[in-house]
Amino acid sequence: MVIAIMREQVLAWLAENVPPSRVNHILRVEQMATELAVHYQQDVTKAAISGLMHDLAKYFPPQKLLSMARIEGLEVDEVMEAAPHLLHADVSAIIARDTFGVEDEEVLQAIANHTLGRPSMSLLSCIVFLADSLEPGRGDTPELENLRLVSRENIDRAVWKNCDYSLKFLIESHCLIHQRTIATRNWFLQKSKSKQPTLRYSE
Repeated sequence: MVIAIMREQVLAWLAENVPPSRVNHILRVEQMATELAVHYQQDVTKAAISGLMHDLAKYFPPQKLLSMARIEGLEVDEVMEAAPHLLHADVSAIIARDTFGVEDEEVLQAIANHTLGRPSMSLLSCIVFLADSLEPGRGDTPELENLRLVSRENIDRAVWKNCDYSLKFLIESHCLIHQRTIATRNWFLQKSKSKQPTLRYSE
């Protein structure tokens, strides 16, 4: 019951702070995160909450993102200064904690890591990271369909391949690339090559 009430509160907040198209994306991320959590025998409630709250700060103005990040004591490097939208994941975690009372550190980290990833991030973070990029609304290209299959076969491999996909897009779009994306890619590439595919991954 408490979770249902929280979900309604979050949806009401989202309706006032993000456009309908983004709400639809958020709901698809929530759904895919839930499905991946079931697949990997993880906490479904945590996955749903993380997916539902991952984009709370998506439409905050750049200066608000920078200000909130600095007040929280987060590292704001030169790339983030130039592209403050990269902070929306970290700031969404702040909103989840301060506005909606989320205290579970794993959930907060899953929200904070959904854009840039992080080396050695938890399975829950991997799930939300992939759900954000691979939910059905992102498209149905052969590359995306392949990534969706991989996400259910070997989640470590899916993370680094998803990073490759993102890096290719960023390069072609002449966008700044944050070093954390590269670090995430390298960490999960090494991990996936050193272990067998893991269908029953546990923390």
